[in-house]
Amino acid sequence: MKLSGLYAITDTQLLSGRLLPYVEAALKGGARLLQYRDKSNEEARRLREAEALRELCERYSAKLIINDDAELAARLGVGLHLGQGDGSLSAARALLGRQAIIGSTCHSQLELADRAIKEGADYVAFGRFYNSNTKPGAPSANLELLDTAKARLTAPIVAIGGVTLDNAPQLIAHGASMLAVIHGLFSAESAAEVERRAHAFSQLFHTN
Repeated sequence: MKLSGLYAITDTQLLSGRLLPYVEAALKGGARLLQYRDKSNEEARRLREAEALRELCERYSAKLIINDDAELAARLGVGLHLGQGDGSLSAARALLGRQAIIGSTCHSQLELADRAIKEGADYVAFGRFYNSNTKPGAPSANLELLDTAKARLTAPIVAIGGVTLDNAPQLIAHGASMLAVIHGLFSAESAAEVERRAHAFSQLFHTN
């Protein structure tokens, strides 16, 4: 699977009580990857939700990625995203096998991306590019970083942090293979609006 397009990321509070219909709307609209991001310790609920999301992703030919829980990813046979403090990428690769998609947060540092790719990352994520609701204090990245990363790196590049339909085109133009979107996608009044936004994000990749 070519890693490109809209990368939807869940937010526990934002999607409380509407996780599945909103995620399905995003997948209907064209999201290619879905990251299940839930930092709680409620293991039974997390397993139940992740299983339901895996079924949805299979139905729409998308890939499920679990944030920061290699054991849950291994149990479900899906991908994994690791932050800088979330454990060893090479150990995760050994656990999940060669087929699993594994991504790495690299903030705004090319050196972290180089290391992640050497350790087996399938994609590297840079951000935040704009003011972000999810991580207001995260390190800032800029468009020049994307230009340099595109010229230097072999792995697909994910841009994250405050991504909206207004600023998405310039991120793609400067080298982002995927756009990771949380609030810009899911802070909607209805599932229909989520689907509309997902479709609009996805269309941006077909015009470049």
